[in-house]
Amino acid sequence: MERFAECFEELPDPRADNALHDLTELLFIALLATLCVATSCTDMALFARMKAYLWQDVLELKNGLPSHDTFSRVFRMLDPQAFEASFRRFMKAFAEGANIKRPRGVIALDGKALRRGYERGKSHMPPVMVTAWAAQTRMALANVLAPNNNEAAGALQLLELLQLKGCVVTADALHCHRAMAKAIVDRGGNYVLAVKDNQPALSRDAKAAVQAAVRSAARSATTIDAAHGRKERRTALVAAVKAMAQDHDFPGLKAVARITSKRGKDDTVERYFLMSQLYSPDEVLRIVRTHWTIENGLHWPLDVVLDEDLARNRKDNAPANLAVMRRLALNIARAHPDTKTSLRAKLKRAGWNDTFLFDLIGHMR
Repeated sequence: MERFAECFEELPDPRADNALHDLTELLFIALLATLCVATSCTDMALFARMKAYLWQDVLELKNGLPSHDTFSRVFRMLDPQAFEASFRRFMKAFAEGANIKRPRGVIALDGKALRRGYERGKSHMPPVMVTAWAAQTRMALANVLAPNNNEAAGALQLLELLQLKGCVVTADALHCHRAMAKAIVDRGGNYVLAVKDNQPALSRDAKAAVQAAVRSAARSATTIDAAHGRKERRTALVAAVKAMAQDHDFPGLKAVARITSKRGKDDTVERYFLMSQLYSPDEVLRIVRTHWTIENGLHWPLDVVLDEDLARNRKDNAPANLAVMRRLALNIARAHPDTKTSLRAKLKRAGWNDTFLFDLIGHMR
């Protein structure tokens, strides 16, 4: 609890000076509740009551147990940017305690809609949380609520929070633009960005460079995967491009790649990528494949284990702050050394076994 308090002590308390409950204690209970699959402020208050015996030796709770209104009020009022900064401080301390090395390799950027977190009458515009996902450690590094649902702008804000030396940033075609490339290169990283026809000139020249490489019999690489009852064949080809960076004013651009994929009887699909390094075809296949771990490693458990798609927190800052809390809980559960137990099983076990619950956060010493 002391290390937790240190990480969150700089978080401004938006409530009045006469607030009855300590902010750090509230957040600590909320984190433990989320680790036990609490999905709402009502769940957090119920968890606090049912586990009241746990707090006797850990928290003071001078004014008793907090209600669901108290949890709701706190998450609605907390500044999301300040809360995210506390998230990063906690993860840094947690990584040191758990001996988790600094992320290297692929960092995937992607947005996820908080589908039920929309304001009344705006169901077509749910808020979007953009996350930087470290594929090596399988953890969320940082999160930003997209301003005005502009995921591209949110991703640029996210990059300002990261150190990218030794990392390869991957993103889909929405993020293939000059500002993104410049931000990545300026922070010491490399990129592999999907390019589609939303950037027609870049797409045209990328395809032309690949066709020239095909004519010159450039080396390619192929992988064949068989899983979930289907077989998929992927082939990558890489072409160096000397003039495209200058012609298109695209910072750091050194190569383009094409990946063709064929799944069963489906049509062959071609995808093109802009790259800041001349990666080999084998490396391109690995990097692009690794990017999609953000879907099955983060987005899927958020929805299936923590019911994020069903979360109905809609007012003020609550959707963003509770989304960060869920990502924090998944990071902690994934860091536990038991690699044979699924995330769902770990969180259920935490709810049923107090010793295991405290073991999850016991790495912070």
